[in-house]
Amino acid sequence: MGDPRGFLRTRERELPASRPVDVRIQDWAEVHAHRAGHPEDVAVVSRQASRCMDCGVPFCHFQCPLGNLVPEWNHLVFRGQWEQAFDRLQSTNNFPDFTGRLCPAPCEASCVLGINQPAVTIKNVEATIIDEAWDRGLVVPQPPQRHSGRTVAVVGSGPAGLAAAQQLTRAGHTVVVLERDDRPGGLLRYGIPEFKMEKRHVDRRLAQMEAEGTRFRTGVEVGRDLTGEQLLASYDAVVLAVGSTVPRDLPVPGRDAVGVLQAMEYLPPANRVAVGEDVPDQVTATGLDVVVIGGGDTGADCVGTAVRQGARSVTQLEILPQPPDARPAHQPWPTYPTLFKVTSAHEEGGERVYAVSTQALEADDDGRVRAVRLVDVELVDGRPAPVAGTERELPAQLVLLAMGFTGVEPSPLLDQLGVALTGRGTVVRADDFATEVPGVFVAGDAGRGQSLIVWAIAEGRAAAASVDAYLTGRTELPAPVTASTVALRV
Repeated sequence: MGDPRGFLRTRERELPASRPVDVRIQDWAEVHAHRAGHPEDVAVVSRQASRCMDCGVPFCHFQCPLGNLVPEWNHLVFRGQWEQAFDRLQSTNNFPDFTGRLCPAPCEASCVLGINQPAVTIKNVEATIIDEAWDRGLVVPQPPQRHSGRTVAVVGSGPAGLAAAQQLTRAGHTVVVLERDDRPGGLLRYGIPEFKMEKRHVDRRLAQMEAEGTRFRTGVEVGRDLTGEQLLASYDAVVLAVGSTVPRDLPVPGRDAVGVLQAMEYLPPANRVAVGEDVPDQVTATGLDVVVIGGGDTGADCVGTAVRQGARSVTQLEILPQPPDARPAHQPWPTYPTLFKVTSAHEEGGERVYAVSTQALEADDDGRVRAVRLVDVELVDGRPAPVAGTERELPAQLVLLAMGFTGVEPSPLLDQLGVALTGRGTVVRADDFATEVPGVFVAGDAGRGQSLIVWAIAEGRAAAASVDAYLTGRTELPAPVTASTVALRV
C-alpha cells in the first residue's frame, strides 16, 4: 500500500466537485468535469487511493467481474505513477473510460474498508486513471503482430461486442462488427445520455479499434440484409452480442394513449439531438408533466433528459418501498446491497414516489394521455398489494416506461442460425459461451439477460478467449468469467 496509515489519516469519501446543477442542466455535457491533470482533482484521487489497505483478500478484486487489480493501481496512483497504473488497469478492462462513468461499482460495496468506514472511491480513481492516460497520450492502438487468417463476425456493437471484437483483433483474427444502427456503439451511443458519458469517449475507442484492424459495417440488419446462413458461410466464427432489448411493458387500461412511450423510444432521439443531429417529429418533455414509471438507472436517465428539455414537472414512480440508506442486515458485507441512491439526475429536480402501482393511464377526448391513476401498495408475502383508499391521479402529458428488459429481440437471425432460447428469452449457451451451433458464441445481455456494463465487457473478453481457442486450438487471451459465474457477484 502507498500509505500504511492512509485509511486512518483520511477517513471519509471525497469526490471532485460536479458542475453546479443550475449550470449543467442548461447543456448536455457530462455532469462531472473529469479534469485530467487538475491539481485539486489529482490530490483528491491521491488521498482516496491512499485509503486502500491492500487487503490480504481483496474483495473489490473478487466482486469485479473483470477482476480489476484495484489495490495495485490504487498504490500506483498514490505514488503518482500514472503510466504504470494505466498498464494495470488496461490489463483487465478494455474500456475503463466507459465503466468509470457508467458502472454502479460493485467493487466499492465489497471494499474491506467499508466494514466500518466509507469505502474507497474506486470508480472515480478508475475514471481518473484512464482520463490521465488519454491526456498523456498513453492510449495507443495495439495491432496484432501476426494474422491468423481466420475471420470472425461480431453481431452488435455494444460493450460486449466491442470487447470481444477488440480482443479477437489483437489475437490476430480478422474481425468485422455488424451494427444495424447508422453508427457503432449500441446503447452506449443511443441509450446513455450525453450528460452521463459524452460520445467522444466512444468515438475515440472506435478509432483505436479501427487502427488496430477491426472493421465496422453499420446499417446492416443481420437476419434480413445478411442472413444467418451467409454469416456461417462467410466467417469462421460468429459472436452474438445483440443485447437484451425487449422492453417490459405495462399492461394497463390506456396503455395505447398518445404520449405513452418506452424509454428507448424517448432517449435515442434525445441523444441524437444532444450531439447536433436533426430528428424530425421528436417527442420532447418541454412544458409537460412527465411521469417516469420505473425506479432504475434508465428511469433516472429519463428524468435528467426531461429536466434538460424543460419539463414542467417530473415524477419517477417505483413499485417497491424506498430502500434504506444503510446496508440492511440481510445484505451483509461483502454482498452488493440495495440502497437508496441519489443520481446526478435526481439532484437536478423532480420527485420520486415509492410503493405505488399504476392502475391505468387516463386519456383525454383526443386520445392523449392526461393522467396516471395510482394506488399505494404494501408488501404482502413479498408481493405488492394495493392499499384501499389510496387511489389518486397524477397529471401527465408524457409517460415514459422504464421497467427493464426481458430478453433478446425476436429476429429471423436466431432461426436462421438455429440457436435456442431459454425461458427467460436469452440465447442458450454453454459455460464457454458457445451455443449448440458450432462456431456460434454469445456474449453479454443476449446470453446473461439485462445486466451491468462491467458484466458485458467481462463476458465479451471471456467469449473472445473461447472463440480464439475454437479457431486455433489454444488461447492466451484472459477469460475473467464463465457463462455461469454467479458466486457473490452482482
